[in-house]
Amino acid sequence: MHHYIKDYPRPQLVRNNFELLNGEWEFAFGNAGNQATDFDKKINVPFTYETKMSGIGDETVHNTVWYKRSINVEELNDRRLLLHFEGVDYRAYVYINGKLVGSHLGGYARFSFDISRYVNPGINELTVRVEDSLSAFQARGKQRWIPQNFGCWYVQTTGIWKSVWMEYVDEVFVKDLKITPVFKEGEVLIEFNLDGDVTNKRVEASIDISFNEKEINSVKGLVSNGRGVFKIPLARFDVMEWGLFTWHPDHPDLYDISFKLTVDDKPSDSFYSYFGLREIRIDGDVILLNNEPLYQRLILDQGYWPDSHLTPPSEEALIKDIDNILALGYNGLRKHQKTEDERFLYWCDVKGVLVWSEMASSYTFNDDAVEEFTNQWMEIVRENYNHPCIITWTPFNESWGVLNVKQDRKQQHFTEGIYHITKAFDDMRPVIVNDGWEHTISDIITLHDYEAEGEVLFNRYMDKKNEILDNKVYHCGHRSAFSYGYEYKGQPVIISEFGGIAFNEEGGWGYGDKVNGKEDFIKRFDNITTAIKKLPYVCGYCYTQVSDVQQEINGLMKETREFKIEPEIIKEINTRKVIR
Repeated sequence: MHHYIKDYPRPQLVRNNFELLNGEWEFAFGNAGNQATDFDKKINVPFTYETKMSGIGDETVHNTVWYKRSINVEELNDRRLLLHFEGVDYRAYVYINGKLVGSHLGGYARFSFDISRYVNPGINELTVRVEDSLSAFQARGKQRWIPQNFGCWYVQTTGIWKSVWMEYVDEVFVKDLKITPVFKEGEVLIEFNLDGDVTNKRVEASIDISFNEKEINSVKGLVSNGRGVFKIPLARFDVMEWGLFTWHPDHPDLYDISFKLTVDDKPSDSFYSYFGLREIRIDGDVILLNNEPLYQRLILDQGYWPDSHLTPPSEEALIKDIDNILALGYNGLRKHQKTEDERFLYWCDVKGVLVWSEMASSYTFNDDAVEEFTNQWMEIVRENYNHPCIITWTPFNESWGVLNVKQDRKQQHFTEGIYHITKAFDDMRPVIVNDGWEHTISDIITLHDYEAEGEVLFNRYMDKKNEILDNKVYHCGHRSAFSYGYEYKGQPVIISEFGGIAFNEEGGWGYGDKVNGKEDFIKRFDNITTAIKKLPYVCGYCYTQVSDVQQEINGLMKETREFKIEPEIIKEINTRKVIR
């Protein structure tokens, strides 16, 4: 299964020689200085101090936290030791044996340090200082920026919230990997950069492509100037009657990669990866997957758990969420305001689940926010580019962080800039700017509408389609589809938030009036979902949401993942054919 290793944090580039550093660490609340206070607590990494699973469970705001543990280092013997952090919120400083190794800004992307020159064989001390704040201009997503929960914003996440791990690599190794399926040509483009001194050395890469352990193609080639580019044909009619295996929700076929590097004919680096051959593109107002129209039945997924908040309690919990989404009849999800654990994306690849990858919003606009958002967004795009399940990038949502984008040219330029820089790195996926309303430049036009009556919803978008898309009539009561100076250019249209139904007997809130029981819930869910499906020009929808989150109780499941309505009932409504 694609060289799967349970709990391995980076399934798109798998090396065998690694060590997870999750588990018990020493912990302290502290100040921003270079010296920690006494480490008077223990914490279960990667769960943040705000969560029960951390062993602390303190939801009050602390702007600086400290972590410490020992690491046992082998003799390096011309190898190097890399230290990886999958996610630390928000500004991290990493020390080995009291010396600063480096720092990183941003809560949602992986970062790594080569700690080879800081460690000695045997026991070493690893210390991490993390600074966080309630600043509204840092990219925080659904984390509150006042000390109490409000609206649809929840308890903050401070510190290490994803896996920490080490791996031993050779002196020369592949530091990044970019895999691009070339669907039309039946090829895959593999690009990579090396780390290490290759001056006057003969560096050769060997790449083997297989499918279900059947060899597809093998290539060897020299690597010049530390960068490799290989385009590899995949068609094998003796292996598959149509020559190619393609990735699709109905058949999520994945090719495997075995990669070996030699330096002066000596083995240097080796790893495993995988990819899916698929093409997502737009033709007029239709979204095509592998040249076939794609109707997207998505569900909003915020990825929160009651005892661990943004951190999944286990890999099994991630798999369960994906299986539950499929059981409800959805073919994809919009991962909302969060960059999920990469193991989640792996299982979406394996199970054929479509994913919209969304940035965590900031909430004010200034120069610092522009710079930090841009840097962090591109880290995320590069980190997750290789996953075939991701079919759409969604950097902005509902004008959060660009509150005046409707008329402010600076904010409009910012959204255009993010669109174009994303396209410069990835020209194969659609980019949505700005999800819900007040679009500037965008490959898909997405509208949010929590209307409770199906007939009203249908009539609004059927009768007033032109007025809505011409910006003459507001949708969702108060928002226009486009910012000033922008207009509809025939793009596909998706209702990317609707629903949000909550039961009357529960605490918390949902959208619109609460329903009084299962029968009322099913009737309303059926009416609004079917209304959207009947709209002939709308090519998909995204229902709010998978599960309850803290005070927001509009999920199809409770926070603890029990279904509120039998999933087969929801699935029948989602998958039922309607006349459009």
